[in-house]
Amino acid sequence: MYVRDTDPERDVLEKTRLDPISYRDTMSRLSHHVQLITAADSGERRGVTITASCSVSDEPPMILACLNAANPRNDIFFRNDSFALNVLGRQHLALAHAFSGRDQLEMERRFALGRWTQLATGAPILVDAIAAFDCRLIEVKIMATHAILFGEVVDVQIGEKAPPLIYVDRGYRTL
Repeated sequence: MYVRDTDPERDVLEKTRLDPISYRDTMSRLSHHVQLITAADSGERRGVTITASCSVSDEPPMILACLNAANPRNDIFFRNDSFALNVLGRQHLALAHAFSGRDQLEMERRFALGRWTQLATGAPILVDAIAAFDCRLIEVKIMATHAILFGEVVDVQIGEKAPPLIYVDRGYRTL
């Protein structure tokens, strides 16, 4: 973080280090839509609950998604050429908990909690997701503790309109 001195006599940029706990506490006040990022490779499936994703471009259609780079099980996302982003609704609270790892379920037991299909890339798509983006992996960029996956959207699934599942103040909420 950089703090600019407001004294008009001086224009000094001073580097300060922000306390990580204060940063996390402040970030917890932001509302985020909850998604499952999923991938499949040689019979192995992996899914992770995330809240950091956004559109990059609509021509060509591209999104980005962030996940923990330090978790070795997330390697499937980096070595694979595709992933899916499944947008969750209020009815998916159990899935969000399970794929966050809080329930300590084995991965296939987590997938057993939902109904899955595939689109163009073969990545797992939640049948009743509010929306799903089937992506070809373009690039992975490691930034501090997280990996940023850039994906070209090659197919989409638009589900029924439903109240979205939101994560704010370290808990799940709905609108």
